[in-house]
Formats: sequence, C-alpha cells, structure tokens
Amino acid sequence: MENIALIESFSEFKDDKLIDRVTLMAILEDVFRNALKKKFGSDDNFDIIINPDKGDMEIWRNRVVVADGEVEDDNQEISITAARKIEPDFEVGEDVSEEVKLIDLGRRSILALRQNLISKIHEHDNTNIYKQFKDLEGDIYTAEVHHIRHRAIILLDDEGNEIILPKEKQIPSDFFRKGENVRGVIESVELKGNKPAIIMSRTSPLFLEKLFESEIPEVFDGLITVKKVVRIPGEKAKVAVDSYDDRIDPVGACVGMKGSRIHGIVRELGNENIDVINYTNNVQLYITRALSPAKVTSIKIDEENNRAQAMLRPEEVSKAIGRGGHNIRLAGQLTGYEIDVFREGVEEDVELTEFTDEIDSWIIEEFAKIGLDTAKSILEQDAADLVKRTDLEEETVNEVLRILKSEFED
Repeated sequence: MENIALIESFSEFKDDKLIDRVTLMAILEDVFRNALKKKFGSDDNFDIIINPDKGDMEIWRNRVVVADGEVEDDNQEISITAARKIEPDFEVGEDVSEEVKLIDLGRRSILALRQNLISKIHEHDNTNIYKQFKDLEGDIYTAEVHHIRHRAIILLDDEGNEIILPKEKQIPSDFFRKGENVRGVIESVELKGNKPAIIMSRTSPLFLEKLFESEIPEVFDGLITVKKVVRIPGEKAKVAVDSYDDRIDPVGACVGMKGSRIHGIVRELGNENIDVINYTNNVQLYITRALSPAKVTSIKIDEENNRAQAMLRPEEVSKAIGRGGHNIRLAGQLTGYEIDVFREGVEEDVELTEFTDEIDSWIIEEFAKIGLDTAKSILEQDAADLVKRTDLEEETVNEVLRILKSEFED
C-alpha cells in the first residue's frame, strides 16, 4: 500500500493541470528512472508499470542469478542463495524479477522524487502555455487587471495565465483599476528560465491594425487591406488602406457615417486622432494624402535621397506640421520619405543644419522634433510659442532667432 500512499496525488496533477494520460505517464517514468539511477547507478534493468488513474505503480528490478561469491554488480546480478529466498527453484543463469518498493529508496530520495515530479509537471505546464501564447503573437487579447505596479500592470486571463503590460507599452492616458478588463496585442512571448513571459502592448501599430480587423467587417473579410499603420500612441495615428474592389471606398468604409465605425477604436486608444488615407503607388499623391489635413500645392520628389519637398500656402503649413510636429513626422514614417515643407511665395529658405557653426546640433534637433527644420519656418513662429513647444530656454530661443534674422538681413 505504501506505493499508493506516496503517489496518490498523481491523479490530482492530471485533473489540475489538464495533462493527458500518456504525457503524465511519460513524466512519471522519467522522474522515477532518475531516482533509480541515483540509487542504483543504472535504470536499464528496471521495469516501471504506472497506472495514473488509480494512482498506483510498480517497479521491478531484473537481475541474473550467479553462483555464490561471483556477484560483481549488485544491481545487475544476484547470488543463487539470495535468489532462492525469493523463489526456491531458481538456477544459475536465470533472470530474477524483484519488486522494489518506493520506501526502499529512502525518505530523502522520496522527498526529492516528489519535488522533481512537481517541477516536471510545472515545466510541462509552462511549455504548453508558451506554445499557446506563441501562436497568439500579434493577436488581440483581453485579460483582467490583477496587480498594479510602478513599471507594469500584471494581468490574469480566465485560465489564470499571467500577462505583463509594461509602462512603456501603455498609452499615456491609460488608467486601469484592479478587476478591469484590458485589451492589447500579444507582442512577444519568451521563456525566462522555465517560465513564459507574455508581454502585451497597447502602443504597437499592430494593435491599431488588429482593432481595424475586429471592428470593421470589410477589413476582417479581406475586402479592405490595411497597408501600413504609424502611431504616436495616444496622440495621433495614420492608417493607409486599400481595396481591390473599385466599388468599395476604403476610407469611407473604415470611418463610417459621421465617424461611427472608427469612434470605438478612437475611444479604445484614449482619443488618439486617427487619419485614414487611401493608399496609392503614386508617390506624389501618397505624400500629398499623408500630409492631410493640410492641402498641398505641389510635391517635388528626390528618389535618390528619399526626400520630398512639399509646397504649401502659408496658412496650410501649420496643418502640415501639426501639433508638436506629429503630422509631418507620421507622414514621413507612412511614406518612407523625409518631407520638407516650403511656403508658397517665399523666395528662398535655408536648412537649419546650415547654421551648425553658430547653433549647437542638439538645439537644431529640438526644433526638428516639432517639424521646424528651416530658418524661415522658425522665424515665422512666435518666440513664446517656441519656448512652450520645445525644451529650450527663452534665452536660447531668442539667440537662435537673432542668428537667423541676421542671415536674411545680410
């Protein structure tokens, strides 16, 4: 009965971890064979018979009968006298099978065996979770807030699997309470040690693409294709869509009547401003559309350097650049071109990079972040507004304005 008493929890493992019978038997045999190797030096001559449903098992050691005094390996051989204590009619050269009780392995071995078993079960469980979520990479997933930490939110799904939503993968306006459901895209799954680390993201462009698939039937059905998505999470996004059916207006279908279709997506993303544009192979037209809501007068393409010069009326320039330079930055990411904005009717302008002798590079970069990369684009701005929109001191901004003004006065 001691075997049954020692492994009575095997069936519980099977029920709790949803391990199939064949897998459980393989794990059990592997664990017991490791214990036998430690105890006897080899497990080659052992037969293990397991019945996980009943929580019972048998271990049999097979040895060859040899004459008294000729035993060289206690594990592989047994003397004739010892063999006849098991059964009186054994002869030299015959095989003897003797049952080994778990208790014979010793209390310490039994404790180590059980710990090893638990470890193997968990390892199997973690491997299955890893495979399950690896297949879900790139898909939208919903889980509940379980614990809120400073650098991440820990989520649990319906099966108790832990999913991590790091701070940098959250939209800036995100605010979640314990027990709330959170949607995001499974961005990556890695095995750290034996434990799977499942990372969710709400800032990935793929999350927005998958929201289009889930919320807009034509995208889900493949009638409309999402060609590319670029985002500044929580602020602004641009989505290029296309349809191979001329009867379908891809932009209209995605936005819906008065924005009805896209409204749910915007709300999910913390009121992120989403521009949906028609994709085209015509580069000039594509850049023109990417710069919306600004109206572009003309586009000049430099294919060799992947640059584009967009000419706009003065009142359209601020729209093309957008708040914080978001619009022009996203238009560049969407089209793959570095876009320079020029004002129609302005005779000559100078790239800000031409002033590196007088203006530090990090200051030029600060202006570029808000879409201002030419002298006149800065001179047309109010000094106080430039201080607000950049990380620059008022004294620095005024000095830059002085240098640029003197260039044009000369």
